[in-house]
Amino acid sequence: MAVSVDDVKRVLYLDGTDDDVLLQAYIDAAEQYVKGAIGDGDAFYTQNSVSPLFDMAVKSLAATYYQYRLSMSDIQTYEIDLTVNSIIGQLRGRYDVWEASQDETTNQPSEPHN
Repeated sequence: MAVSVDDVKRVLYLDGTDDDVLLQAYIDAAEQYVKGAIGDGDAFYTQNSVSPLFDMAVKSLAATYYQYRLSMSDIQTYEIDLTVNSIIGQLRGRYDVWEASQDETTNQPSEPHN
């Protein structure tokens, strides 16, 4: 969970600092969106098998927010971010497995029964 403004700027091929505050807001919004779509177990997102996917989803979504920040059409459109949708699908499955393992650990008795 360490997506920086510079990471998103590299995705967008941006130079300069004019939009840094805006990009940070998009990163924050993207993180909240992805967590809202998957689950809010913070320990889940720090796992080695999860954090690269989470970071990629955040970068992709933040970049999409930046690119489509202004509507140029009279007709409402619904952009589909296939990268984010694909990663969210993968992370939902992993989150379900992780959450079940957390439930099993917390339901274990603290002392063995004799």
